Amino acid sequence: MEDQLQLEQRVKELHQLLNEYGHAYYVLDKPVVPDSEYDALMQELIDLEERHPDLIMPDSPTQRIGGAVLPGFSKVVHDTPMLSLSNVFNEEDIREFDRRVRADAGDVTYVCELKIDGLAISLKYENGRFKQGSTRGDGTVGEDITTNLRTIRAIPLKLTEDVTIEARGEAYMPKKSFMTLNEHREEEGLDVFANPRNAAAGSLRQLDPKIAAKRNLSVFMYGIGGEGAAYGLDAHSEALDYLDRLGFRTNPERRRCKDIDEVIAYIESWQDRRQDLSYEIDGIVIKVDSFSRQEDLGFTAKSPRWATAYKFPAEEVVTTLLDIELTVGRTGAVTPTAILEPVRVAGTTVARASLHNGDLIREKDIRIGDRVVVRKAGDIIPEIVMSLADQRDGDEEEYRMPTECPACDSELVHLEDEVALRCVNPQCPAQLQESVIHFVSRNAMNIEGLGEKVVAQLFNEGLIKDAADLYSLTEGQLMELERMGEKSASNLVSAITRSKENSLEKLLFGLGIRHVGQKAAQILAREFGTLDALKEATEEQLTAIHEIGEKVADSVVSYFDNEDVQKVLDKLTAAGVNTVYNGPRRQDIPEDGLLAGKTVVLTGKLEQFSRSEAKAALESLGAKVTGSVSKKTDLVVAGDDAGSKLQKAEELGIEVWDEAALIEAIQ
Repeated sequence: MEDQLQLEQRVKELHQLLNEYGHAYYVLDKPVVPDSEYDALMQELIDLEERHPDLIMPDSPTQRIGGAVLPGFSKVVHDTPMLSLSNVFNEEDIREFDRRVRADAGDVTYVCELKIDGLAISLKYENGRFKQGSTRGDGTVGEDITTNLRTIRAIPLKLTEDVTIEARGEAYMPKKSFMTLNEHREEEGLDVFANPRNAAAGSLRQLDPKIAAKRNLSVFMYGIGGEGAAYGLDAHSEALDYLDRLGFRTNPERRRCKDIDEVIAYIESWQDRRQDLSYEIDGIVIKVDSFSRQEDLGFTAKSPRWATAYKFPAEEVVTTLLDIELTVGRTGAVTPTAILEPVRVAGTTVARASLHNGDLIREKDIRIGDRVVVRKAGDIIPEIVMSLADQRDGDEEEYRMPTECPACDSELVHLEDEVALRCVNPQCPAQLQESVIHFVSRNAMNIEGLGEKVVAQLFNEGLIKDAADLYSLTEGQLMELERMGEKSASNLVSAITRSKENSLEKLLFGLGIRHVGQKAAQILAREFGTLDALKEATEEQLTAIHEIGEKVADSVVSYFDNEDVQKVLDKLTAAGVNTVYNGPRRQDIPEDGLLAGKTVVLTGKLEQFSRSEAKAALESLGAKVTGSVSKKTDLVVAGDDAGSKLQKAEELGIEVWDEAALIEAIQ
């Protein structure tokens, strides 16, 4: 009989060896032993665990691939939002970004990193062990894809330190893996993936983790969720070095730049060299290095002011413009779309491209039948750069924008300060259909099963005229639609019913109010709490909110003044759709609380609270919680490993609480 202590010791040795060899191979790209030796050690561990299941640990190298197929992905609320970045496209844009930064934060040092073309992910570790991985989602709520992420060998299951931390990064598919995957799919008669980004995203959303495991994905981690100061870090470059020490894979091509000239030189050095990389990049990320300067700069409603992404110029190809079609969007804007002879651009086949408006068609002298130069703006959206007039043979046709809406024959108008033609008929069928497509979309009311084709059928059959009509649909009505069986109809009715419980911000975004995106919808819902309160808001009340400008305020007031809008809202309310914000509101802060009127800063790691829970607790006492320490700060709540913020508070003589004091205050 094998000695238990010897077995446990050998298992630990195998864990250590396999983790070291795996880190060298998958993270450092520097193998230290032959594959045969690694495989032999892995097989020994597998054999030991099969004979002694009690020795299997969650972070064992054998436990990367689970056997069960998942029923679906659960939602994950991010402790701090995973914001997107603003984009810049040329040197003038880059220098303008730098001017704005220096105007608010003085001279700064930047960190430049390759912008990996993949899927943003969050990895959470407790006491050094991998616990949860999720997608970015809408920035606030993502999907739990832990099982699939465990299959990526560049993701450590156990860190070199027993820390509790959230690391954020990009999962991607190497070029070689992408080519191999598509070759296999072609052999099997399956559709190929358009590009490595789509392939990576599709792989991580497989319900069977064994499929994800076969896709040979990798990751680069680019930051820490929450405050780096909690780990004694003062700068982004320090955070990346710390991630390296913990065993994460970060991109070695990053560079710290003393000024914007060095940033531009770094970008130029990668314009052509990016083709030599083993993975796809679509630009360069530029970040202010100092965390304290980042706090000074803050955020807009959509992105941090201290970072931006330079997008490489798009690949350009030549094809023929076959025709121009018109589409009417949910806001009534009439957009001409170029119908092209299909052509490959930046990894995908392009057959349509937006022409934006009639002025652009005239300015670029674009004619039907022209040979045209096509590219993808930001490597994503197809657009026509120019027509090649010298290649014309005389058969080309000039195009003139119509004066009437192609969907409802209403007169098209130019609104002040707009170049687009717009249909202002609120009953325009094209607008109504597009508005419903937006209403049911994932980031709005998220009604699964209601794709564009189903919505089109509902309108064509006269079953709905607006979004509110969705809530009166029956299974019997839905089963009359093409390719809609009993089970599909039942699932769709259930999805529509579930959407009634969504928080107010989902409804606001789904309504499609002009200039109100997801972030603005969240802000408005949090501030006003109910739809009725927002409907009565004045422009003055709206612009008094820090993040809301005049354009958004004017649009909101105009929207709720519309009689047709009022009718739809009344129908939604009568159908039982929730019109109340489900989260904590600023107005809920008590005026007579223990910390009423006080400005409080949180720093360090707390044992009993998450960061969001601690913030909510402080707000329940009347505090205003901010991110940086200044002379205006009244109190700092410091947990373990508090860094520069605690030091600054002590230098300024600001009162400091530990976690015990916070717990006592709220009891």
